[in-house]
Amino acid sequence: MKTTLSLKPAEVTKNWILIDAEGIVLGRLATIVANRLRGKHKPQFTPHVDCGDHVVIINAEKVKLTGNKVAQKLFHYHTGYPGGIKTRTITQRLTGKHPGSVVEKAIERMITRGPLQRQQMRNLHVYAGPEHPHAGQQPQVLDVASLNRKNTAVAKSGV
Repeated sequence: MKTTLSLKPAEVTKNWILIDAEGIVLGRLATIVANRLRGKHKPQFTPHVDCGDHVVIINAEKVKLTGNKVAQKLFHYHTGYPGGIKTRTITQRLTGKHPGSVVEKAIERMITRGPLQRQQMRNLHVYAGPEHPHAGQQPQVLDVASLNRKNTAVAKSGV
């Protein structure tokens, strides 16, 4: 008889993964990273345990968007004051003070909400530039661009 393996939190082994986001489509990057953070790529995946890996993303400010999202995608937020609704485009957010927040939010919205999501999001480390302080963990490089040809945004020909 076969039994289903259910991991306990003490039995989880976490790896470190490094992803270079330069030229990668935002949504495709977010799905790959969300699956790595949840641990769905592992054969011993357990839905109620944080069994995912630590993911380090560099060059988050150089992520690409397809279609007209650069000009049309808007983010709304409220300052807390009456009439305080503000709107920013995704270009303004990528060139602003915290360009990594665009990538963080895209990934955060792909993980199931709740206490486990907050625990898994602590394993995500996003940096706008090419430097990161996690070299001591010896992260393995994951080449997202080579996984699928659609992962990189290339200029479309005049078809």
